[in-house]
Amino acid sequence: MVTIFLVDDHEVVRRGIAGVLETQPDFTIVGEAGTVRDASARIAATLPDLAILDVRLPDGSGIDLCRHVRQEHPDVRCLILTAFDDDDAVMAAVLADAAGYLLKSVRTVDLVNSVRTVVTGGKLLHPAARMQATRVLRTASAEDPRFGSLSLRERQILSLIADALTNRQIGERLGLAEKTVKNYVSTMLSKLGLDHRTQAAVFEIERTGGPL
Repeated sequence: MVTIFLVDDHEVVRRGIAGVLETQPDFTIVGEAGTVRDASARIAATLPDLAILDVRLPDGSGIDLCRHVRQEHPDVRCLILTAFDDDDAVMAAVLADAAGYLLKSVRTVDLVNSVRTVVTGGKLLHPAARMQATRVLRTASAEDPRFGSLSLRERQILSLIADALTNRQIGERLGLAEKTVKNYVSTMLSKLGLDHRTQAAVFEIERTGGPL
């Protein structure tokens, strides 16, 4: 029997996914949650074979939850199921060790097949995305020491600041609360020894050789 835990802040969505998956005689839903906090505690209690996670949750990101689950419970595989098709989010999912990234527009039969692929050890992430993530990790030590001190999430946010995105826009792009982004920006500026996000944007543009 394949045990599955669902994380989405919309109960109707959770019930819909559960209804699809429970048509399979070897699938069983062992729990549901609508927030990162509740999901973290209940996944630890149930230890399902698979956790299906939305990206945007009221108190945080499903991708950050994925990273936590994979670190604390490596036998629990994670599948990101979201309405947002975004390269940055896919990259973050790779770095968080998600087994797959699917859109909610996926067909019923493809969702079932994807779950079977993931629980048997398969991956649903494009090889190019995994290669890009590997390059990011391998080149970190060769970067500016200040940049090297940033976490992967902080580097993502720095790049988006250089693209002139606001905290709200960054939150929408990465599936984070605006307050969470603000906290990341504050920590990032401190590590870089800078006072303002404009300085951070200039730092990133100069570092990457982009136009000022």
